[in-house]
Amino acid sequence: MRFVAAYLMATMGGNPSPTKDDVRAILGAVGADVDEDKLDLLFARIADKDVTELIAVGREKFAFASCGGGVAAPADGGAGGAAAEEKEEEKAEAKVVMEEEEEVGLGFSLFDEE
Repeated sequence: MRFVAAYLMATMGGNPSPTKDDVRAILGAVGADVDEDKLDLLFARIADKDVTELIAVGREKFAFASCGGGVAAPADGGAGGAAAEEKEEEKAEAKVVMEEEEEVGLGFSLFDEE
């Protein structure tokens, strides 16, 4: 995540196309180590993509993952134990999918210790 953050900081600072050296400089300024493999992976994944589009896609995914809502009253007046169990199973499956998506990620974390 630190590599993504440094890349975005460079773009916010007015650099429309930051390089690996730009990201290294930002991370070096705060004393962070640079894992070249992760830096290469980031640049491979974002090659030829517009930062604003990447942010928009990420925002959509975040909005989808965070939309919850309240608990609705059962349509059958509360007598449907099977329906409630099915909903619980769906929630459990959704949680597993979200956790798997988090694990897949780009492999970056602010708290990586190497």
